Amino acid sequence: MTASSGDDRARSVSKPDAGAVRIAADRPESVAAAAVASQTEMQPQMSGAMALSLRISAMFGALFLAYGVVVPYFPVWLDARGLDPLQISTVVSAPLFIRLLVTPGVGLLADRLGNYRLVITVLASLALSMLLVLTVASGYGPILIIGVAFLLANGTIMPLVETVAVRAVRAEKLDYGRMRLWGSVTFIVANFGGGIAIEAWGGDVALWLMIVASTVTIAAALMLPRTPASPVQPVVARSTPSPTEQAQTEQATHTASAVCATAGEGHGATARDWRQTAPARLLKSRLFVLFLIAIGCIHGAHATFYTFGALYWQSQGMPAAWVGALWAIAVSAEVLLFAYSAPFVRRIGSAGLIVTGAAAAVVRWTAMAFDPPLAILVPLQALHALTYGASHLGAILFIARAVPHKGMGSAQAFYSTMAAGLMVGTVGLVSGALYTQLGGQVFVIPAVVAAFGLIAALLLLRGWNGHPLWDDGADRGRV
Repeated sequence: MTASSGDDRARSVSKPDAGAVRIAADRPESVAAAAVASQTEMQPQMSGAMALSLRISAMFGALFLAYGVVVPYFPVWLDARGLDPLQISTVVSAPLFIRLLVTPGVGLLADRLGNYRLVITVLASLALSMLLVLTVASGYGPILIIGVAFLLANGTIMPLVETVAVRAVRAEKLDYGRMRLWGSVTFIVANFGGGIAIEAWGGDVALWLMIVASTVTIAAALMLPRTPASPVQPVVARSTPSPTEQAQTEQATHTASAVCATAGEGHGATARDWRQTAPARLLKSRLFVLFLIAIGCIHGAHATFYTFGALYWQSQGMPAAWVGALWAIAVSAEVLLFAYSAPFVRRIGSAGLIVTGAAAAVVRWTAMAFDPPLAILVPLQALHALTYGASHLGAILFIARAVPHKGMGSAQAFYSTMAAGLMVGTVGLVSGALYTQLGGQVFVIPAVVAAFGLIAALLLLRGWNGHPLWDDGADRGRV
């Protein structure tokens, strides 16, 4: 992710091996041709990396344009259609638990197909279809079924996009933070634009805003590469391989095929091979389980704020303009972190980022439990850059560095399921049950949850050596 690493990669790409040097010595005229070929090979790779970065940035921007409307304003639309608070919370919360079953399977399917663009496009199209059906739906039962299907399809896209981004980071040395920040930018735009539109035309317009955003998401998905980027292999000038080289190549191919078959990635995998598949290996890894606990607790602790933060501030007499401004401060701080994250990544590493996020979460939610004044709320909201931004960035980079190539889709699915599904749903339901009795002190719950996350993050930092959790025999590129 640094300039020096990019220079090293360029040198490794252009450097000929011993066989190429021997051929050039035998035929001097081939030296100039080899140099020209080297430059020709390098230029498409550089422009291709930039194009890939732009495509992924556009996908993040489109997806979070949709999320920026859905998260705050889908409940507004549900309220406009006559659902009561319990019904609204049921529609919003149910997909978080269903994702426990659906998301890992979708991630595994995308891994096996090797065509993430297809799976993402199908999910985005399904989400749009459900929104169009909602335009004519009425009554709690139909809205519950169709709304849950929409949120499930829409929410399952994220781990797949993250997988595409992480593989691009690994293969092309792209800056994840610079790509991901466009999602935060469009999230802010959708928040403000949606609020203005709803104030002007009422809650019913929220559905049409979601339809527009979902259409943009499909367009961005179609621009993604069909197959996620793989670690780049050096480009060298070679003659026809010798019998010895052919034998080595055949042996390597045979070994790689055997590893894939053992891992259960091939079409001939059987049920008894499941214990050697990437999902099973991940769940058997103590370090990966610690990672899931840490990141699940850190992100899950946000559920109390997402559900009751604005409502509590309004109950305390805070003007609506300041409520919106505090949300903007939080996401803007996140944008700044993503934009200038490279120095922090180099200094403290991915596990260190997770620890930092967990520690900031303990401070943030503990302080929130004491009804802080506006002057304190501003820096507390700025801590969102750490409680969400740093922990999420650390999680993505941990997956990129610790999980072998074949298991990254499954790892992203587990991450999304744990952080955005199980823990957010559980903490949200517990907080909802106690909010009436506790008021602002309900933020003690996320503070305790974040403390457990901090313990798990410290154990992860102590136990992980920075290398992949296992060697699948084919994964050679690490960021």
